Amino acid sequence: MQEILVLYYSRHGATRALAQVIAHGIESVPGAAARVRTVPGVVTETTVAAPAVPDEGAPYVSHDDLHECVGLALGSPTRFGNMAAAMKYFWDGTSGEWMKGTLAGKPAAVFTSTASLHGGQETTLLSMMLPLLHHGMVLVGIPFTEAALTATRTGGTPYGASHFAGQEAQPVISEDERQLAFVSGKRLASVALKLCA
Repeated sequence: MQEILVLYYSRHGATRALAQVIAHGIESVPGAAARVRTVPGVVTETTVAAPAVPDEGAPYVSHDDLHECVGLALGSPTRFGNMAAAMKYFWDGTSGEWMKGTLAGKPAAVFTSTASLHGGQETTLLSMMLPLLHHGMVLVGIPFTEAALTATRTGGTPYGASHFAGQEAQPVISEDERQLAFVSGKRLASVALKLCA
């Protein structure tokens, strides 16, 4: 089985819910498996440290996960049209992998969740693509041949899967969002298996 890393940060559960659907999409492809990981939160207090193991949910990512994966799905909630600081902090520490070309040629997809309908989903997805492009990754989007992309009244973009959580931070994924997240994972796994064959 070839493993695809599903790496996300989630504060209220919506981005984690998308990550789970993307993982199901990955695992719908024979020969592919999802390795789900998260990053610890970043706080302004320098004397507080995150526990070595999260209290719940996915384990924290390690740099070994980047070496061992054949593809990557990267997700973050939107923070003023950008990825969350916790995710950026992780990527800022990957210069060793960048120098070695660890991720070069591997496919990647991105996903996000926002509290407002026009809260910067696409700019957040683009902000997550930047470090991936610097690492030499091959980006995999969602084509308009997916009917849900033009039918959705919630989340979903050609740049990657997205979710409109609303002001109440609702983690319930709409049917269109679910379909697009599943397709994103499935397409990523299919491309990864072709590239590593």
